[in-house]
Amino acid sequence: MEESTVNFKQLKATSQRFARRLLTIGENRLELLLVEVQQERERLLQAFLLALGVAAFGLLAGGTFTGLVVVLFWDSARVAVLVVLTVLYAAAAGAFYWRFSGPMRDWQTLAATLDQLRKDRACLEKVLE
Repeated sequence: MEESTVNFKQLKATSQRFARRLLTIGENRLELLLVEVQQERERLLQAFLLALGVAAFGLLAGGTFTGLVVVLFWDSARVAVLVVLTVLYAAAAGAFYWRFSGPMRDWQTLAATLDQLRKDRACLEKVLE
């Protein structure tokens, strides 16, 4: 009878240690997730503000350049100049879109958290086997 009580106490102590470790691991993973969410939010905001600045000043520069070129060629070839500038601007827009869409396809949100959770799952599977 005494042996089963000792085994029960050991089982209870082991279960409590396991539960504490599991909660600690969960807490660490949650903290990692929150840190990564904060970093992603800041990175996204910075990228948005930079893109907004590039777009605004690019639009101003393009408008000024277009006006300058059209005024210079007003008497000789105003329509041809406008067509050429339109094609150049469309090509530049296409190049920027191509350059922008590449990183968006490869973007991995919360990669470190997901990797750590995969490692935790593999470790738990080894322990439970």
